[in-house]
Amino acid sequence: MTETRNTTGLIGKLSAPSPALIIGTALWVIATIVVAVSGDRWSDALPICYAGIGVGFLGFALFSIQRRAAVRGDKGAQQGAGLVD
Repeated sequence: MTETRNTTGLIGKLSAPSPALIIGTALWVIATIVVAVSGDRWSDALPICYAGIGVGFLGFALFSIQRRAAVRGDKGAQQGAGLVD
């Protein structure tokens, strides 16, 4: 039995940065809600949660800009890493 499977699509889905950015940012939002609801005990962690959300949005913005440039075919655009389908 020499059965070959096409794993290219699966590898592309697992290596795409969009889901990681979205899930990571969503986890920071959940952490922020938990810290905000918990009161003064975790109040020192609130700025870190805000920073995590900010970094997540910044990462997604940079990824979107690079993806747009790669789709347009700009010379300086990055290639690979889930940028172009």
